[in-house]
Amino acid sequence: MIGSESLYGRAKVSIPLMRPARLRPCLPGLALLATGGCSLRGAPSFPVVGAYFPDWMVCGLVGVATAVGLRVLFLLTGLDALLSFRLFTYVALGVIAALGVWTLVFGP
Repeated sequence: MIGSESLYGRAKVSIPLMRPARLRPCLPGLALLATGGCSLRGAPSFPVVGAYFPDWMVCGLVGVATAVGLRVLFLLTGLDALLSFRLFTYVALGVIAALGVWTLVFGP
């Protein structure tokens, strides 16, 4: 290599990287943005045997159980063979179940 040319005679292109010093003024704003969803009334939770259990965990467990249950049901009925995007389908069904539980049980 001679100078700034590479092996094939093309000039090397350098891409300027963002330096951490440029991000320092933005850190307080990013911290406030990250805590924007917090409220003063506390976390959405309920007591189970004396310990507070987050609502989103219940919804997540319901979503996972729904996705696994529907996968077993679809395998037994033969519908699984007809699906083209299996992973996307089961994840979407689990998310729909989790959001449905969130809305019906913990919603306004």
